[in-house]
Amino acid sequence: MILENVDTVTDISKEDFQKNYFKKHRPLLIRNFASRWEAFDQWNFDFIREKAGDQEVPLYDNKPADASKSSDAPVTHMKMRDYIDTITSKPSDLRIFFYIITDRLPELLKNFTYPDLGMKFFKRLPTLFFGGSEAHVLMHYDVDLGDFIHIHFQGKKRILLFDQKQSAFLYKVPLSVHTVYDIDYENPDYQKFPALKQAKGFEIFMEHGDALFIPGGFWHFNRYLEPGFSMSLRALPNQPGVFLNMLYHVFIMRYTDKLMRRIFKARWVNYKQQWAHQKSSEALKKHMA
Repeated sequence: MILENVDTVTDISKEDFQKNYFKKHRPLLIRNFASRWEAFDQWNFDFIREKAGDQEVPLYDNKPADASKSSDAPVTHMKMRDYIDTITSKPSDLRIFFYIITDRLPELLKNFTYPDLGMKFFKRLPTLFFGGSEAHVLMHYDVDLGDFIHIHFQGKKRILLFDQKQSAFLYKVPLSVHTVYDIDYENPDYQKFPALKQAKGFEIFMEHGDALFIPGGFWHFNRYLEPGFSMSLRALPNQPGVFLNMLYHVFIMRYTDKLMRRIFKARWVNYKQQWAHQKSSEALKKHMA
C-alpha cells in the first residue's frame, strides 16, 4: 500500500473546510476538536458506564461473519458496564457497532455541539462505536454513501482511508461494501494480494478528542490500538447522482446479497471472494501494462 499523511489542522473555518475538503472530497484531521465542548470531560468510559451500565448491548469480534447467519448478527450480548470492564482490564477484540445515541443515551447529546462546517447532519443518527485493544473493523465503505465526521475518545486508533478509485486494488467483494475478509492491513501479504501494493491511501492516528472528516464512499479500516470509542455524525448525500447510487446500495445491492447469502450460504460467500481476486488480478495486469 502507498500511504500518505492526511492534512491536519487544529482549527478551520467553515469556508476553508467547504472549499478545500468537503467540495474536493478530501479527508481532514482536526486535532483536539472536541476539547472545545463545555462538557468534554464527560466523554469517557466512566460517564457511559454510569448512565448506560445496565443496558444489554450486542457485541462483535474480528472474525468474518458466519456464512450460515446474517452478516450483521452479533457474536454475543453483554451489559454495558461488563463490556467496558472487560475491554479496559484485558486485551479484547470485542466491539459495539452502531450504538444510536438518540435511542439509548440521549443525555449524551447535551454534551456536545454539532460542528459548524456547513454540513447538514442527519441528527436522528449520531452513533457510537466501541472497541477493545485488539479490535478492528474490516475494510469497508458505508452503504449510505454519506459524508461524516468521526470523533474519537479515550485510547488511540489507527485508520486507513482509500477513495473509490482504489477499489480494484483493494480486492472489493462484488455486491458488498467490503473487501475480501483475509487481508491483514497491519501486515499485508503482497505475495497473496499483489494488487494491494498499488493501492494509494491515507494513514491516520487518532487520539482523544480528535475529529476526522471522511468523505462519502471512502473505504476505511479502523484499528483500536487501545480501548476507546468514537462518535460518527453523518450527512446524507445531497447530490442527485450520489443519492440515486445510495438508493441502489441500500435497497437493491444489499438485499440482493442477503437473498443470495440465504439461499447459497458458504458457496455464495466463497464465489464472491474468488470473484474479487479475479477482478483485482485483472486490474493489476492492466495497471502494470
